[in-house]
Amino acid sequence: MKTPGRLSPARSLASLAKPLRTTILSQLSPEQAETLLFDWAYWARPEQLPPTGSWRVWLLLAGRGFGKTRSGAEFVRARIGTGQARRVALVGPTAADVRDVMVEGNSGSLAIAPDTDRPLYEPSKRRVTWDNGAIATLFSADEPERLRGPQHDLAWCDELAAWRYPAAWDMLMFGLRLGGDPRAVVTTTPRPARLIRELLADPKVVVTRGRTLDNAGNLAPGFLDQIVRRYEGTRLGRQELDGELLEDVPGALWQRGTIEAARLAVLPELARVVVAIDPAAASGEHADETGIVVAGRDAAGQGYVLADASGHYAPAEWARTAVVAYHTHHADRIVAEVNNGGEMVEAVLRTVDANLPFGAVRAARGKVARAEPVAALYEQGRVHHLGALPQLEDQMCAFSGDFDRNAAGYSPERVDALVWALTELLVAPRAGDGIFETYRRLAETRSEDR
Repeated sequence: MKTPGRLSPARSLASLAKPLRTTILSQLSPEQAETLLFDWAYWARPEQLPPTGSWRVWLLLAGRGFGKTRSGAEFVRARIGTGQARRVALVGPTAADVRDVMVEGNSGSLAIAPDTDRPLYEPSKRRVTWDNGAIATLFSADEPERLRGPQHDLAWCDELAAWRYPAAWDMLMFGLRLGGDPRAVVTTTPRPARLIRELLADPKVVVTRGRTLDNAGNLAPGFLDQIVRRYEGTRLGRQELDGELLEDVPGALWQRGTIEAARLAVLPELARVVVAIDPAAASGEHADETGIVVAGRDAAGQGYVLADASGHYAPAEWARTAVVAYHTHHADRIVAEVNNGGEMVEAVLRTVDANLPFGAVRAARGKVARAEPVAALYEQGRVHHLGALPQLEDQMCAFSGDFDRNAAGYSPERVDALVWALTELLVAPRAGDGIFETYRRLAETRSEDR
């Protein structure tokens, strides 16, 4: 296991012998002790503090548990406290992320503030207000147009690598023009998205890198034992724990450049839409994900990946999630792999919606063999992603012909669901290909092509 990063002043004090530590602390008055409790420069490790000098964007690119969120929240608090910021934008991947992590989270803007200076949060107005009149407005990167127009002198962008629409960053930068020194802090786990690459190449962007183990002293022992030890040394661990920006896997079936070149922001009219499910064999903390992917095709035979709703779900939860996706995207059918669940998969779905058009698919070939025809469609430029789908794309670009679940650090349920969806829409069945599909349709189901 790698060694932790540099110590904060607080950790350095804690490492002293108890008599010396007691002597130092006894010299503080109650008021000084209270002040010290919320003095971020005292508690922060050096790499969590903003860089010196003149810069416009600070990119904090680090692994899970490094303390990125706390660093971002404290940077905002410091700029507001010194009067350097009056109009702030808080932007996260979704509205829920901004609320649950950046504002109300354990290291969010409310939690880090002393009682005497805690800002007022008004959820209905998407606004946080400080006593000195500074205002932070909450924005979701899923809605780039909301950032068209508002002006700010400070922005905090969380998990930028997971933003679905990079246009949100462009709109934000156009509005970061108030005051004499407008700045932005970006706190994110790395992914080789185009936007992250562009920021790393920009000489005006200051970059701080860090690892999960840099903050080992503040992480639960169970997390270090179960998560760090499990993924340390794997490709997934290098990205999520060590904060490395990893490029394409040699021999992977998909390349990021191919996906990027075909990405779209606006959909054409679609002829068909399906929701595909790859159910997990079990539920629980250590179970695999259930893959849920929505895809469509147009009249010209082009495919479109609309959404990735995959996650760790109990059976009733993934069924509800899939049915919501079915109705939201006006799909024609749900298709699901039944190798592990058999008739149970359809039964669970019908407890949510008894009238679903359902197709059961059963695979006799391996994952790679099923995925290769779909990967070929991408190479032909026939499949387009609507916005960015970071977790799905990470799995795709790590999935190679010699796929090894343990070496990869995950089981690719998102890729499996994608393959089932695009196979249903674009891959013509061939005799002897080892995939057997049985569709049980209700009399009321809609026609093959709308």
